[in-house]
Amino acid sequence: MSAQVFLTAQPLLEESDHLRTDVAVGERVGVPLSRLMVEVQAERTATAARLAGGSVSKDELRDHRAATDRAVDELLRSADGVPAERREDQSLLAKLKRDLANLAAYRERADARSGGAERTIGYYSGLIDHIIHLYQDDFSDAQDADFIQESGLVVTMFSVSEMVSRETAVLLLAGPSRQISPSAFTEFVDSVGSQRYQYSEWVEPYLTAEDRAAYNQVLGSDAWKTKVRIENAVISDHQNVASGVKLPKEIDNWQAAHEQFVGRLDALNVKQARAVLARADAKATELETEAIWLIVGIGGAVLAVVAVIVLTTRSVLHRLRALHRRTVAIADDTLPSVVAQLQRGQPVDDDALPAVSGDQDEVGRISDAFARVVSVSVDGHAQLAAERQGFGMFAAGIASRTGNLVSRQLALTDELQDTFGHDEELLARLMRSDQLTVGMRRQIENLLILAGGEIPDPHTEPMRVADLLREAAAEVEDFRRIERQSLDEISVTPRVISEISHLLAELLDNATRFSPPRSKVVVRAELVTDGLSVEIEDRGPRVTVATYEEMNGRLHSAPPYSVLAENAHRLGLFVVGHLAEQLGATVTLRRSVYGGTSAVVVLPERLLVPTEPVGAEARAGTEERRASAPSTPVPALPDERKDERKDERKPGLVLHTETGLPSRGTPVRSPDRPVESESSAPPVTRDDDTKPALPERVPQAHIAEQLRTPSAAETDARQDAATPEEVADAWADYEHGTQMVEQELRQDQP
Repeated sequence: MSAQVFLTAQPLLEESDHLRTDVAVGERVGVPLSRLMVEVQAERTATAARLAGGSVSKDELRDHRAATDRAVDELLRSADGVPAERREDQSLLAKLKRDLANLAAYRERADARSGGAERTIGYYSGLIDHIIHLYQDDFSDAQDADFIQESGLVVTMFSVSEMVSRETAVLLLAGPSRQISPSAFTEFVDSVGSQRYQYSEWVEPYLTAEDRAAYNQVLGSDAWKTKVRIENAVISDHQNVASGVKLPKEIDNWQAAHEQFVGRLDALNVKQARAVLARADAKATELETEAIWLIVGIGGAVLAVVAVIVLTTRSVLHRLRALHRRTVAIADDTLPSVVAQLQRGQPVDDDALPAVSGDQDEVGRISDAFARVVSVSVDGHAQLAAERQGFGMFAAGIASRTGNLVSRQLALTDELQDTFGHDEELLARLMRSDQLTVGMRRQIENLLILAGGEIPDPHTEPMRVADLLREAAAEVEDFRRIERQSLDEISVTPRVISEISHLLAELLDNATRFSPPRSKVVVRAELVTDGLSVEIEDRGPRVTVATYEEMNGRLHSAPPYSVLAENAHRLGLFVVGHLAEQLGATVTLRRSVYGGTSAVVVLPERLLVPTEPVGAEARAGTEERRASAPSTPVPALPDERKDERKDERKPGLVLHTETGLPSRGTPVRSPDRPVESESSAPPVTRDDDTKPALPERVPQAHIAEQLRTPSAAETDARQDAATPEEVADAWADYEHGTQMVEQELRQDQP
């Protein structure tokens, strides 16, 4: 029982003794420090006004200096009575004494107006900073949490008062000219922001109702409102001039307003400091009384301790079980979900993560340790996500710049084809170079997509599925092996044309690369219940079921960069997966009935629009062009590849858009080259590129009518099964080829 009395009462008595020591230090050092700070602030204000040519007289300045000297002497006398156990503060006090020793020298500089006004005012500001630091350090060894918090509140209030006083010194330095240096203006702005933030975040929320009401009286006064208005005017209405910063005229009212509230503010700060010491002293008395009652009631205390042990043990076990359940839930559910959100670039709600409670018992420390581990893990994943996003932006920038170069290369190739199209061998090489450059552009777009960017789409009108398949096939190097079948007449919205074309081009390229060189790759599109189905079928080698599952997994999830690096030669599937996710489409690879691979792409219905029907005007225009067409045969193009490649050219990358990414543009044509439009070339269901037959010679057309042999009766011609849309497309292709040949013949003429 004696040991119990000692173990129970001794900590209370030690805490009470420590509190009384803190109160004694506060009375001996803290109060003189606060008084010295107020006097130094007043002397600084008067010195600033004197240096700027204000209305402060020598006598007034001398009185302020005398008050400062008295406060210094009081502090030095009080510091000698600090208890021996608090002697560690002597180093800070010695530093303050050294700073005070320079006070006379700076006063002489101020009187002689040498050394710079800002440097002199900066000395006073540094002196006040040391005073506040020493005041704060005097209570840093306190063991009572409430006393530490309350003393910290007083330190913050002193800091707020100091920021307001610095604003006054800066504005007084402006003088009648109302001009200050840029560094002084910066100090003013920093002081305004610091005092407002510290009061709103670290003072007002921790004040008692009584203290808050007292401070609100000062903050609600006309003088304080004038101060706030002048601060806002200085920040918003200042002017930068060659000699510094020109302040508005409102600063002339600052000193009068400051004199009205500074005394009340300093009095409240000192009152708050004394109140903290009084509460600490009262709490020390309560601790002593509590220790006495514990000693007197030792018998009941022993029983109480036994009951507390039992209850505490049960509570600890209950908390441990709850901690285990919470830990498992966070490890199995919360943390993986948070990591997945970070990898997707989504913000994480802090409430979903465990927080450090600050409990001092073992269970609380374990909980806090786990919370810190989770926080470190989440921060690490957040940093990795940020690095990935930054690398994506970096890669997107490189892709954008490289894409522009490729676009310029394509434009140059177009010019060379137009200029040297008569040379069949050179044209063939140019077409080969053009095809390789288009492949380079698609690889650059792959980099842009994997970096998190999007392919800008310049299309403004819907595109038929047949034309879309043609555009996707034109991106593939071995495009001649691709057979296109559009079984339904439908169009896609303009904003997704480039993305769908790129997705299909990647699948087509994969099909041509991994299938026999002379085999066909069939792509067919038809409407299904869920939208539009595009199936790409090749005759490639057999693939195992496990490989199909692995490839389909790449199509349905975004891999980390480490996986991309290991599969750099198979990035096409990752690109297709990214594009499918953006489009809301599904892509599935499976074995075809021919033993090869079949890629099925299902585009959602929201991306489709009906194809506009061909009107009477378009049909009339087609008939008119047919009637006016030349009757002589058209010679073949110098190179068959040129006609087909020109027809299937995909829009290229051009200049940067507003987002900095490359955009697509239609290829530039020469003025005398016709441009096919939707009105002149209506959409068709079949994509077979059929051209109309050339005119035939009529036998015996040059012989006189009397010499001609009787001709047999003509049979009725079979009705053409082609639709008007197919005829219109064929005739447009015919006209285009005719004009191309005429243009080349003109270039060959001397």
